[in-house]
Amino acid sequence: MARLPVPILVTVTGEGGSGGALAIAVGDRVNILENSFYSVISPEGCATIVWRDSTKAETAATVMKITAKDLKEFGIVDEIVPEPEGGAHTDHEAAASFLDEILNRQLIALTHHSVKELLEARYDKFRKMGQYFDFVSR
Repeated sequence: MARLPVPILVTVTGEGGSGGALAIAVGDRVNILENSFYSVISPEGCATIVWRDSTKAETAATVMKITAKDLKEFGIVDEIVPEPEGGAHTDHEAAASFLDEILNRQLIALTHHSVKELLEARYDKFRKMGQYFDFVSR
């Protein structure tokens, strides 16, 4: 996917995890519904590995920072898609309308780039993903 010569827009709806999470991370724009989460492992899996106790999934989820807000702050996702009151599953039409506006805007912006620019930006974005630096002033 990383070398496709067309814009790639992806949206996490509900849960995005495991190998699929890695695959969609290559998108030129990665969106997430506001009540969704996105990670390389489930909180249950993480808790089992770290604490040998899957019942600590809630703690793992908190530590993993997998919410839409956290992922946006870390630069893992580009945009949070608002959901209708009660969640996207309560009003499919409204949810689709919110997403439609974002996808249209992103696609228009990306079509102004040459294939070379698109591929270089995609590569740079993917290479920087997950880098976190905490600079302490002294």
